[in-house]
Amino acid sequence: MATFINFENNSVEPEFGAPAADRIISGDPQFRTWNFDEADGGIYSGIWEATPGKWRIVYDEWEYFNVLSGYSIVTEEGGEPVHLREGDRMILKPGFKGTWEVIETTRKDYVIRV
Repeated sequence: MATFINFENNSVEPEFGAPAADRIISGDPQFRTWNFDEADGGIYSGIWEATPGKWRIVYDEWEYFNVLSGYSIVTEEGGEPVHLREGDRMILKPGFKGTWEVIETTRKDYVIRV
């Protein structure tokens, strides 16, 4: 049994989703998520992709991510916008509230702890 996992999209079928209708501010954002691993303690890792649009986000979980492609803007309530492009990394902590706006379809890899 291997003790490593490659993040290759063709090894996992994507899950499709979208923000809840009451959170959408503009556009028609759609998500694809390839969840590659779940570990004990509520840890998840994979790749997430979203099409253009803007919605409100509220984080109950801790997340680290690395933008693989695209362009998004994340803005914390009362804060300044953070422009995210390929190679940018961020950690969002429980309690984060704000907006996520996808300008160009964005793909990121992630590690989440719930």
